[in-house]
Amino acid sequence: MASEAPVTSVHENGLAVITISNPPVNALSSGVRVGLLRAVELAGADASVRAVVIGSEGRTFIAGADISEFGKPPVPPGLSEV
Repeated sequence: MASEAPVTSVHENGLAVITISNPPVNALSSGVRVGLLRAVELAGADASVRAVVIGSEGRTFIAGADISEFGKPPVPPGLSEV
């Protein structure tokens, strides 16, 4: 995944490390949801992956919804899909 994407994933030695980087508080925006879903799907499809770790850059791990999306139509994927 591109370095400017809100979610990156690295597979190494049987471990998939998924990192969220959506400053300032790693809000759960549509881009983060898309990135998480894609990263988890890729980890699940990789037979060498035996464990998945989801973390974040900065001090906050997903502080909540992205308030810039409030009052707008929902953008898939929804959290339940992720």
